[in-house]
Amino acid sequence: MYQLGDNAILFLPPHTVEAEALQQIRNTASMGFIFKHVAVMPDCHYGKGATIGTVIATIGAVIPAAVGVDIGCGMIAVKTPLEREALTDLPALRARIERRVPMSAGRNNARVEPTAATRVAQLEAMAGRDYAQIHSAWRLQLGTLGGGNHFIELATDEDGAVWATLHSGSRGIGNKIGTMYIRRAQDEVRKKGETLPDRDLAYLDEGTRLFDDYIRDLRWAQEFARLNRDEMMDRVMMILSEATFGTPARTGELEVQRINCHHNFTQVETHYGEPVWITRKGAIEARRGMWAMIPGSMGTRSYIVSGLENPVAFNSAPHGAGRRYSRTKARKLFTMHDLEQAMSGIEYRRSNVLLDEIPGAYKDIDEVMENARSLVEIRHTLKQFLNVKGD
Repeated sequence: MYQLGDNAILFLPPHTVEAEALQQIRNTASMGFIFKHVAVMPDCHYGKGATIGTVIATIGAVIPAAVGVDIGCGMIAVKTPLEREALTDLPALRARIERRVPMSAGRNNARVEPTAATRVAQLEAMAGRDYAQIHSAWRLQLGTLGGGNHFIELATDEDGAVWATLHSGSRGIGNKIGTMYIRRAQDEVRKKGETLPDRDLAYLDEGTRLFDDYIRDLRWAQEFARLNRDEMMDRVMMILSEATFGTPARTGELEVQRINCHHNFTQVETHYGEPVWITRKGAIEARRGMWAMIPGSMGTRSYIVSGLENPVAFNSAPHGAGRRYSRTKARKLFTMHDLEQAMSGIEYRRSNVLLDEIPGAYKDIDEVMENARSLVEIRHTLKQFLNVKGD
């Protein structure tokens, strides 16, 4: 652990963090409602408002931009009894996943799928407002992947078992909710005449109607994200069932373990004997024995872990590799030949739009995991053999 000023603790050497991110950490730690300190994870990098890979404990306020606009983004992983040799014709398998799960920004289901109807009903039942007024197509987005660094992969662990893994969040509805409350928080700070070190550190005061509205909508979007991952994974499992048994109806025989975890979220937890708001911006909850997934970039290892409940980290751990280069810089530094070399032996869609997702654009996941030794225990190491991404 490394101390940065009075109110920030880093789980990586400060000299490995870019200057802009260090300043963001200092800015966040300077806010008057910070509880104890800001905990910075080993995969941290510059983000909007607060550093990605930051755990922020607060009393009496929350910062909407610290959660961000992909509310509830996270990972889902399913262990199967299959071995790699059981899955043949990987190009056809990838094509079936791409047909079954809409992907890329703005791509939705044509209708509410029968598999999604129950989950849509769950969200309707817990809705404290009409979310169609915020995003009319939210029901059609349940069961869609999105673009950017969101992915579906098939991988094998150290024992040869096949895992299905998936990274996604709350899609357009989460984006609109997050954006709306970031702006409202900025309006509130402006009305107070308060000057902040960064406008994206604008906060909402607990005990106000606006705070309550945000927490209600945030919790709903977080549940949307969790159910969205479950819905997509169920579809992937149906494809694996059909590939294995000739029918999509035997998914139960293929599911040994399912893990579903957020890494952009806020909730109330007890730390140092006090109830506080914990915002994890690019970090997972890591209570003792809690299972989660920490993915690498496409083409590199990922890890199934269990938490070690480190109190200084507010029971948290890193969420992935973290970017080393921006998307723009990655496109200047790397070529399609570099991508093809990095993805050797992996079935994936060869497209220029994926160039900024090249493994070299991300931090070394093994270095991240070395710095996370006091935060999690590695249970399985995964290496993908099939990758699916949208634009």
